[in-house]
Amino acid sequence: MRFPTVFTRPATRDGDPAPTVIRRHTRFTRLWHWVNVICLIVLLMSGLQIFNAHPALYWGKDSSFDAPALSIRAIRNEEGEWRGITQLGGYRFDTTGVLGISGPVDARERRAFPAWATLPGPRWLSAGRQWHFLAGWLFAPLLIAYLLYLVIGGHLRRHLLPRRDEWRRLGQTLGEHLRLRFPTGEEARHYNLLQKLAYLLVLFVILPLVVLTGLTMSPTLDAAWPWLLDVFGGRQSARTLHFLCALALVGFFLIHVALVLVSGVVNNLRSMITGRYVLPPDSIPDPSEEARDEQDT
Repeated sequence: MRFPTVFTRPATRDGDPAPTVIRRHTRFTRLWHWVNVICLIVLLMSGLQIFNAHPALYWGKDSSFDAPALSIRAIRNEEGEWRGITQLGGYRFDTTGVLGISGPVDARERRAFPAWATLPGPRWLSAGRQWHFLAGWLFAPLLIAYLLYLVIGGHLRRHLLPRRDEWRRLGQTLGEHLRLRFPTGEEARHYNLLQKLAYLLVLFVILPLVVLTGLTMSPTLDAAWPWLLDVFGGRQSARTLHFLCALALVGFFLIHVALVLVSGVVNNLRSMITGRYVLPPDSIPDPSEEARDEQDT
């Protein structure tokens, strides 16, 4: 989250202004970001370990391997050779070497997701569940705390909610992103509409759904909160939604990392580690704007 504060603006020897350094992310945001990166990696890899124990997804309350919405398995073909097959509804894809069957050709293993993608690597369901629960019970309270921080602190209204004029420039903003043209100057100090929509979707839709569908899969919590099963249409539907949300997070992560790399990896990483972000020399903010910036917490 960007809450920029200009704290230095030195001049060069020839009198031209040096690049302006702003404080782009608060301490709380930076800490939350990196802790959650670790949590989400552990959750994803241990979740794939759990999925491997029954590599199929269903809609509704019951599971029937005869009619899954998605399945990843190994089957023998007519020549007696094992092949990895991923089935999505009525469509089947040969994913040998990636899904269903993976590993070196001379030592391939029949498992939905390969060992390098799961935590732990070997087949170990109980350990995978323990890692998943450990990361989950750390991740959920941190998510609630951060959402409260955004709402109560006013950061949601000031920095994430789209303004009316931004909607009129949606096509222009989308075109600039597709051409990898990134904002400079004063515009670089704030989120654009696409960034706002992406973060609102992730923070207030996908991540809460991950938590709630995860809770729905717990028989103990279902006994305490039976309404969860009604909301998601059964434990199997919740499991499928949980998987789809995780897939959406992977997609967001890949796009996020790609944009960080092409828009200035050193500057972007420094801003998320130290909070300091360097603006170009020709983008000195108006002092009247500086006065309205929020101080770093």
